[in-house]
Amino acid sequence: MNMDTPSALRPFRRPSARRLGAALALGVAAILGGCAPEATRDIPKTTSRPVVQPIPRSQPSAEERICRTRLAELGADFVPLPDLAAGSCSSTNAVTLYHLASDNTRVTVTNLPRISCSLSQDLSNWTRFGVSRAAQQILGSPVVKLETFGSYNCRNVAGSSRRSAHSTASAVDISGFVLADGRRITVESGWQGSSAERQFLRTIHDSACKRFGTVLGPDYNRAHEDHLHLELDGGGYCR
Repeated sequence: MNMDTPSALRPFRRPSARRLGAALALGVAAILGGCAPEATRDIPKTTSRPVVQPIPRSQPSAEERICRTRLAELGADFVPLPDLAAGSCSSTNAVTLYHLASDNTRVTVTNLPRISCSLSQDLSNWTRFGVSRAAQQILGSPVVKLETFGSYNCRNVAGSSRRSAHSTASAVDISGFVLADGRRITVESGWQGSSAERQFLRTIHDSACKRFGTVLGPDYNRAHEDHLHLELDGGGYCR
């Protein structure tokens, strides 16, 4: 057919059933691909990417409502999230966390697009009573930002075949703190830093051991030399 023929004069050809089926399949794949949460990008390239399936829910459970109400009462800024399942990983009653409250400041938290509501409550109390007060007493300035390496990550414990608590958003890795006077204290540099930095980081590490089920820091192994791993469960293991 001559490509210069006006489109109005060209004959209409009904798409075949095969072409319609292929087009529909491509459209569905494009829609589902856009639904994968940001956190799945952290899965190691050597691990096959799980299929993320949002879990439908009509109304939050009583437990979820209580947790979210309590988190709001603690002064946190957050957005509730739908549950999800990604292969052997899952996340229920999670939130996106933006701010926590201390005695007299708001504390920005970074890189927490998905963290369990229960863990957020413990993190809120630890930030207020353990971290910011220790910073004020030892460093002379309260904390205004909590820096993290994130919470939800569908992966195994390093060097093992066991799923990490990160795979259910039940753990968070704390990497550093910014004070109201502009100073920035990181776990990596401060653990063996100045006398005041060392005292501050060890004080908040000990405080975390009273609030979380598992706490792992630089003294545990090299994999934790730049952060504090705070886990909801674990029976009180502190290192």
